[in-house]
Amino acid sequence: MALIECVPNVSEGRRRDVVDAIADAIRRTDGARLLDYSSDVAHNRSVFTLAGDATAVEQAVMAIYERALAAIDLRTQRGVHPRIGAVDVVPFVPLDDITMTGCAALARRTGAAIAERFQIPVYLYEEAASSPARKNLEDIRRGEFEGLAAKMATEGWTPDFGPVVPHPTAGASVVGARMPLIAYNINLATDRLDVAKKVAAAIRHSSGGYQHVKAMGVPLENRGIVQVSMNLTNHEKTPMRLVFEAVKREAARYGVNILESEIVGLAPAAAVAAVDGACLHIKDFNSNRVLENRLKASR
Repeated sequence: MALIECVPNVSEGRRRDVVDAIADAIRRTDGARLLDYSSDVAHNRSVFTLAGDATAVEQAVMAIYERALAAIDLRTQRGVHPRIGAVDVVPFVPLDDITMTGCAALARRTGAAIAERFQIPVYLYEEAASSPARKNLEDIRRGEFEGLAAKMATEGWTPDFGPVVPHPTAGASVVGARMPLIAYNINLATDRLDVAKKVAAAIRHSSGGYQHVKAMGVPLENRGIVQVSMNLTNHEKTPMRLVFEAVKREAARYGVNILESEIVGLAPAAAVAAVDGACLHIKDFNSNRVLENRLKASR
């Protein structure tokens, strides 16, 4: 039986009752295994990790939309993380007995079903993208919910499925297929947002930094610090240790130290085995952060 990982990102990280209700909806879906979920107040975002066969993960995604759309209104939602949708992004990741092509087909089928059932515009990205301009998530999400209506009205930005205008409260969604990535954040011992942004610019690939690193600098106002928030899209070619040392070196140029780092969601065993959690100051670093361990425990 095919095993697929799905990592929906929902634009709510402050109301625990809403987040828990979404998690419960996943748990009640036959065949779907909820492996992990976590929320961030500053980002106002929650990340869910689930696994199952194609039918189970598709049904779980539909259950997520039912809960999220009833509770989230992007007209009043605010957070430091960019977003265009109440359910912002839904990636499918091949784990066992399924190819990337199979996950891309699942993304297209699920995206079409989301658009039809909930009347939400859906864009396809990464390996399911309908054009090169839509492959990168950050390109689709640029302008965020507030600029979405104007963007959708411009040439080349008609959604792949659904209405040609944003849903009034839920915006749009991005659905696709990709390889595993690591959501990795490094918190700096300063409140200087300019430093976090300069460090992010120095290390991300799009501005001349490391390949397979996407990064942005954001404030964590509830803690009085700033963060370099990253996605590492190939941990073998650009490992966490390399990224940590680069951030440490760049921050030191401005007299700033690293406070801590964190893995959001789950990481592949090979990526975790290659790092020393203490040396990288990883918060709450333990075997529960390993994808394979959570899969084994969920059987």
